[in-house]
Amino acid sequence: MSVRCIRCYVSGRVQGVFYRASTRERAVQLGLRGYVRNLSDGRVEVVACGDAVALDSLAAWLREGSPRSLVSDLRVEPAPDPGLQEFDIR
Repeated sequence: MSVRCIRCYVSGRVQGVFYRASTRERAVQLGLRGYVRNLSDGRVEVVACGDAVALDSLAAWLREGSPRSLVSDLRVEPAPDPGLQEFDIR
């Protein structure tokens, strides 16, 4: 299995609506490792590592988000491996 990593920037109503917790739950279900965190500009950053199919599935989920979120934009780019063994909320 080839492992790759992505960094995602999610814009919209994504803070204060359980977006990070829901993202972590989905990433763990997909067997991914990495982290999710709020940024000071109101966006959420997600760094995830795993197989390509799982990463594609996570990116599709990020576009929809948690039930109370409203995603207006998603930017996905390649990222270096942060070397984490789990998926954390920061």
